[in-house]
Amino acid sequence: MSTFSDLGLNAALLKSLQAEGYTSPTPIQVQAIPGVLAGRDLLGIAQTGTGKTAAFALPILHRLAANPRPALRGGARALALSPTRELAVQIAQSFKTYGRNLNLTVALMYGGVPFRPQARALSRGVDVLVATPGRLMQHLDEGNVVLSGTEILVLDEADHMLDMGFVRAIRQIASKLSMKRQSLFFSATMPKEIGALAADMLRDPLKVSVASASNTADRVMQSVIHVEPRRKQSILVELFTNPAMRRTVVFTRTKRGADKVARHLEAAGVKVAAIHGNKSQGQREAALGDFRNGRIRGLVATDIAARGIDIDDVTHVVNFDMPEVPEAYVHRIGRTARAGAEGIAISLCGNDERALLRGIERLTRQSIPSEDRRTEMAYDEASVDASRSDDRQDRAGKKFNAPRGKRGGWSARAKRGQHHHSAAMAR
Repeated sequence: MSTFSDLGLNAALLKSLQAEGYTSPTPIQVQAIPGVLAGRDLLGIAQTGTGKTAAFALPILHRLAANPRPALRGGARALALSPTRELAVQIAQSFKTYGRNLNLTVALMYGGVPFRPQARALSRGVDVLVATPGRLMQHLDEGNVVLSGTEILVLDEADHMLDMGFVRAIRQIASKLSMKRQSLFFSATMPKEIGALAADMLRDPLKVSVASASNTADRVMQSVIHVEPRRKQSILVELFTNPAMRRTVVFTRTKRGADKVARHLEAAGVKVAAIHGNKSQGQREAALGDFRNGRIRGLVATDIAARGIDIDDVTHVVNFDMPEVPEAYVHRIGRTARAGAEGIAISLCGNDERALLRGIERLTRQSIPSEDRRTEMAYDEASVDASRSDDRQDRAGKKFNAPRGKRGGWSARAKRGQHHHSAAMAR
């Protein structure tokens, strides 16, 4: 088994890792760190929870410390781009934690907070700048940032950058960097647009891959509860009666839905907080802090906001709404079972979401164990299909299941379908 000292990291970094209790590198760290230390560009296919932040932060810190020199005024020797504020904060904290025994500076840039403190922090130059693309572009437009002296560029969660419409901004940012830079590119999936971006930005990259996007976490116990949409909130409250759900992320499709679910849980006596793009930065940081410190049991989040949740001991993930994109399911349940722990993922699936569930099962090549908690008796789909077929024939003037010479009679099967449908509607 490899150790961090086997990877050639300097003693100051090893001391920090030991203080954090990290003894053995993850597979992506084993594959990536030696190549990054050697100065190679890197293309990493890795999901969250695989240790990819350390896979780039550790060798970057090593290289910067091995060649100490001041950054340009308003510049940064290394630039890490992140799609969300929360993830940017996590990355910056990782740089500070791992580099605590090195004399290196780290700065943050993201939206939702005043410009001036960020510009001041960068005015003398820093070793590492972690930024969201939108806010960095604003600072570039204001003339607050100089990137011509940047030696290393990291693009983290590139596929999510695509989802958020940042690809054009990334190209503009990259155009201001030196062509001699080292570029590190990480993405959980590789859609065509991201592949083209990587091809333009990387030179003969080292390629590493850990867990394809269709592979769900091996240590996550998955299940589905089939339930009527109107009963999802009550089922969710019932789930929280389990004391084992002490640190749970609940996913909703919309910001409004997150607020609604959070209010319902709070009214039921479950301490939670909603986190999404409409929350201020202070609200989001407070919610994450309360969640991390155990003051609340749950975070109700949208997919975008949840990209910044990097907490090792999330016990459960609940999909209140099934994700519309199957790959999002993999990212969601990856919030649990991190750092060698085990976790549980529960999905509440309404009748109108069954096609989404089938898409997830096709992508992950598995049949997820399910439980039917529906209380309304669903009418027989086969019977309804038959009645619809017979009705179409009736409108076309064709005879069916009727005495010779008569038209329009209902078959017994169609009548049963109509009866079940009417009974269900009556309820």
